Amino acid sequence: MRNQFKGLFKVVFLLALCLGASLLANAFGMNDHHVQMAAVTPVALPVLNQTAEKEMIKKFRHDNTWLGALKSKQSWVNNDVIKIPKRGAAPTVLINNSVYPIVSAGRDDSHVVLSLNKYETTNTTVTAAELYALPYEKVSDVQEQHREELEDKTSQHALHSIAPNSNTGTTPVLVCTGAPDANGRPTLRAKDVSNLKRRFDKLLVPKEGRILVLCTDHVADLLDEDKTFTTQYHNAIDGVLSKNFYGFTIYESTYNPTYTAGVKVAFGAVDGAQVASIAMHSKTCFKASGTVVRYARAAEQDPENRRHTIGFELYFIGIAIRDEGVAAIIG
Repeated sequence: MRNQFKGLFKVVFLLALCLGASLLANAFGMNDHHVQMAAVTPVALPVLNQTAEKEMIKKFRHDNTWLGALKSKQSWVNNDVIKIPKRGAAPTVLINNSVYPIVSAGRDDSHVVLSLNKYETTNTTVTAAELYALPYEKVSDVQEQHREELEDKTSQHALHSIAPNSNTGTTPVLVCTGAPDANGRPTLRAKDVSNLKRRFDKLLVPKEGRILVLCTDHVADLLDEDKTFTTQYHNAIDGVLSKNFYGFTIYESTYNPTYTAGVKVAFGAVDGAQVASIAMHSKTCFKASGTVVRYARAAEQDPENRRHTIGFELYFIGIAIRDEGVAAIIG
C-alpha cells in the first residue's frame, strides 16, 4: 500500500511540474512560434575605439629598451603640447662666509613650449572572409602590430632627436680610434668609452644615470676586443647589456643615427658614412606621450569591400632638456 502511494505521488508531482512549466511558457509568450530570440546588441564602434586606445596607452612603454630608462613627464603635457620648465640662475655657495646680511636674489624661471610629434600608421584592412577562415583573431593581431611599429619609430626618432648635431664644447662627438675593419670603418675600442667617460667627468655630468646606446657595429667591436664586456653581454637582463661599463649603463639599438664628416644626418635621409653610438643622462632627457586615436571602419560600414579598416595616430616626444650629458661616438 505504501509503495502504491509513493508511485501515485510521483505521478501527481510530474503532472504538476509540467503544468507549471506550461503556464510559465504561456505567460512569457514562449509557446508563440513567431516570437524570435532577442538580438545581440553590437558594441558601438566609438566604445571599441576607446578600449583600443586605452590598451595602446597601457602597453606603450618601450619595455626592455633604452627609452624605458628615461622618466616620463606626462604632467607637463596639455593638448599635445609640452611645457618644459627651465630653471633660473643657481645660487652661489659661500664658504666660511663672514659678511652679513647674505645677499638675496630671486630666481626667474621660464618655460620652453614644444608640440609633441604626431605619428600616424597607414591603414590596414581585414576582410570579413579572413575573420572566418583564420585560426586566430586577426583584428587584435593587426592592432598589436601597429603598436609595435609605433614603438619602433618613436624610439628611433627619439634617439635621433637626443643625439648631438656636431661636436661642441658641451656635446662631444668623439671618433673611434680602433683599427679599420674590412670596410674601412674605424672600430670602437674600450678606450673610446673611457675617453667619453673622461669628457663627461670634465663637464660635471652626474655619474649616476649615464646611458650609452651602442649601435650594432660597436657592440660587435667590443665583443671582439673586451672580455669583460663579452661576459656582461651574455648575462644581459631586460635589454641592459651592461649595468656598469666605464660608468655607463649600456643598451643596444639597431636604428642609431648616422653622421657624415662629424655632422648628424637628417632623420629619414640616406644613412651617412659614420655609424654612431649615443650617450645621454637620464636626468637631462625625458619622454612623454599625448593623445592616441584609433581610426576604424567596421566591415558592416563598407558594403562594397566588406572589410575592416584600422589605423592609429599617436602624439609622443623623446628629447634632451639640456645639452649637458649628450654625446656621440662615431666611426
